[in-house]
Amino acid sequence: MKQLCLLRSGGGNDFPLQEHANIIHGNALRINWNDVLPVDKCSYIIGNPPFIGYSNLSKEQEEDRTLIFGNVKTVDYVACWYWKAAEYATDRRKDKNDYPIRIAFVSTNSICQGQQVEPIWKPLFEKNFHIDFAWTSFKWNNEASHQAQVYVIIIGFSKTSKVTINKNDNKRKNDIVKQRTLYVNGKATHPDNINAYLSPAQNVFVRKRAKPITSEAPIMITGGKPVDGGNLIFSSVERDTLTAICPECQPFIHPFMGSDEFINSKSRFCLWLQGLTMTDIEKMPPVKERVARVREMRLASKKEATRKSAATPWLFQENKQPDVSYIAIPQTSSAQRFYLPIGYLKRDVIASNKLMFIPSDSKYVLGLMLSQFHNAWMRAVGGRLGMGYSYSNTIIYNNFVWPTPTIEQRHSIEECAQTVLNARDNHPGDSLAVLYDPDKMPEDLLAAHQALDAAVEAAYKVDVMGNEEKIVTHLFELYADKNKTAAE
Repeated sequence: MKQLCLLRSGGGNDFPLQEHANIIHGNALRINWNDVLPVDKCSYIIGNPPFIGYSNLSKEQEEDRTLIFGNVKTVDYVACWYWKAAEYATDRRKDKNDYPIRIAFVSTNSICQGQQVEPIWKPLFEKNFHIDFAWTSFKWNNEASHQAQVYVIIIGFSKTSKVTINKNDNKRKNDIVKQRTLYVNGKATHPDNINAYLSPAQNVFVRKRAKPITSEAPIMITGGKPVDGGNLIFSSVERDTLTAICPECQPFIHPFMGSDEFINSKSRFCLWLQGLTMTDIEKMPPVKERVARVREMRLASKKEATRKSAATPWLFQENKQPDVSYIAIPQTSSAQRFYLPIGYLKRDVIASNKLMFIPSDSKYVLGLMLSQFHNAWMRAVGGRLGMGYSYSNTIIYNNFVWPTPTIEQRHSIEECAQTVLNARDNHPGDSLAVLYDPDKMPEDLLAAHQALDAAVEAAYKVDVMGNEEKIVTHLFELYADKNKTAAE
């Protein structure tokens, strides 16, 4: 057996290859791999291609990606090796429908998360490639002195001709299943299928969706963006200084929250001058000075929309603030937490563009958002920042299929959601970061969440006893059914 060896750049002296290894030094994405090793002589392709995000590519790397993916811009550089290897492996004995080459890469975990999944994996699956084994996210370590903090996955995949298995041939079927292995936190399972999200579920692709897939679900919005050069936003000290010299501006100062402030109970404030005119602002000289600096900053911008917003420099460039209390969802959060910290905020708390919100005070909606079902879906399909959660309304929330509960089940979820809020109130002074730290989570809060999880599970009419793999499998099935129904 031989393996294909291609290097994009020179390695160090410790590269562990025997002297007779055949190494071609060049751009692996532009070389014809058949010229390095004829495809019918290759058995394995293995490696760890460059870990470079799609927004950080050089001009040459962007050209490499264009050669592979065409106009698709939102895929990481490492994905090019998947397609290049698949193209090479597909050439193997086309006439005999025999594709024995096995491929395995260490990759950034982002290629199996969020919006990258479909453009990378759907074409591969359509060409009869499948995932043989996978190791879910873990922190990459090597011997480099200044290694990047990267979280990676390992994926083994191949293309095989369709094999017809006699329904009575259980040994053959079991052998095939045992070869398919999924490692989650180092624990191995042998699912019937591993999908592109590295979940033991059917092959479906979660697309960006503008509206919730569940008609009952209220819309989720991203908070507003000030685009103010820091002149409308300030700390507690700056607030106190401003109100001391300009007490008349006090009514226009509001709490301002993004993910960090919400989770960690940090204080930030903003000038919220909605409804005022420039004449009103001129009566408050310190505020007028800040507004003037916003105008100058916006006029100097290269973006047309920002320059246009200089006409109203006392307002946020993007105002999406609801006029009711709302459910706040942090856009970024630590993956160490089992539950995403979610809660209510009053309408006078201004949500930044780092905070998502649902303009509703419904305990039922809050209960679903706090539940393990929603958190499991987020972990399965959402993007990540390193190992942290990166929440998206278009990918996660809008594709989350809600249950169809009875009236009693709905009331149970509402009561359990209130119990979670009551448990939080039992610990005044503790931030959400402290309350949802897995090593510090109070027992009453954990018990309240577990009761809520059971109530939501009952509403989904399944009995999986909190098994996350089974929850995700069920949600993928519901998602597939919803999309099938919509297509019909």
